[in-house]
Amino acid sequence: MQSDPQVQLLLTGNEIMSGDTVDSNSAMIALRLAEIGLGVYRKVTVGDNSELLRTELLAMAGQADTVIINGGLGPTVDDLTAEILAAAAGVELTEHPEALAHLQDWCARRNLPLNAANRKQALLPAGARVIPNPIGSAVGFELNLGRCRVICTPGVPGELRRMLDGIIDDLGRSLARPTQRHILRLQTFGLGESTAQQMISDALPNWPPAVELGFRAGAPQMEIKLAVTDAADLPLRTQCEQQLRELFGDHIIGEGDSQLAGRVLELLQAQGRTLTTAESCTGGLIASMLTRIPGSSAAFHAGFVTYADDIKTAVLGVRAETLAAQGAVSEEVVREMALGALQRSRADYAIAVSGIAGPDGGSADKPVGTVWLAWGSADRLQTACLLWPVERGLFQTMVAATGLDLIRRHLLGIASEPRYVSQRRTR
Repeated sequence: MQSDPQVQLLLTGNEIMSGDTVDSNSAMIALRLAEIGLGVYRKVTVGDNSELLRTELLAMAGQADTVIINGGLGPTVDDLTAEILAAAAGVELTEHPEALAHLQDWCARRNLPLNAANRKQALLPAGARVIPNPIGSAVGFELNLGRCRVICTPGVPGELRRMLDGIIDDLGRSLARPTQRHILRLQTFGLGESTAQQMISDALPNWPPAVELGFRAGAPQMEIKLAVTDAADLPLRTQCEQQLRELFGDHIIGEGDSQLAGRVLELLQAQGRTLTTAESCTGGLIASMLTRIPGSSAAFHAGFVTYADDIKTAVLGVRAETLAAQGAVSEEVVREMALGALQRSRADYAIAVSGIAGPDGGSADKPVGTVWLAWGSADRLQTACLLWPVERGLFQTMVAATGLDLIRRHLLGIASEPRYVSQRRTR
């Protein structure tokens, strides 16, 4: 029986070994490989040591069909990938004309001189093939070691992400596989893994073995994955998808890489409407999540971060007497924040949040994790007080996502209360 092609990852860098940099790139690569039905057979991290890297690379190349090296393509002396691949292949480092042209263009567009340190990035193993890097200074490259294809990628996550589209497409075409996994990913908000699994177990006890069910939890969303290895089972997967959509309903945001902020912007643009934000405890995170998305200016024009009470009054017109009587974390204050933001931005809809992120500042009446939210339009403003008793960073993430999800539901005309509101409502 033919086995799946073997892919191994070699990660380089002292900063990963020391913990100064957290490795997220291997997860990114593994997830993208899964899209074409491939898994990572083995992963090894090695510091900036030429001999150790060369030894490990040769061992991997003797076993694997493909080795992906991540990191070590930069301009400094500890960027060793080109050097160790050349040594492993028994070839010289040479200045690659395509890599040099890329560097010259990269520097020219930034009005920077092409110095000797940068020019090091054009030195590639003789015979290497360039993999374009649309945003970084260092191109990727690949070379065969015997029957093994070695692909070298940058350690900067944003650069890697942009380059993986072409790499994965090419691997999907070139690697023969006995089976092809057909994967559907559903993005949800407001459901935990255990809750989702229990709901499925209770409602769908006869889940078909041919449809692999998987979960990937990450703040703030949870992904549900449905996969089949035989195209003949795609109708069965579609049936399972429909059952999950009926079960989880409006907790499903979308498919693939759908994100709350992106979905909100899509809805706003489709309706020709705009949104503003008035944030206290989230410190501008909601606005940041929205503006990370290209084209967000079509629907998001202004956000206000009013952390101190006097700034809430000066910038958004929150009445001093309201703050004195009710406190900053109150229904009345988030209402006035939302209305003030709507008036000043002339937007159609607003999200306003004020809460206690902790670890200090709570009370018996308003414990750490308490947050008031307001969302909607001036003539239809809704509010809720929820409790997210988690550490400060996660609190801000979940509150920001909650605000986005509540306005998403408002834009869709969903009247039913989401599970997380009924579970976390304090008033």
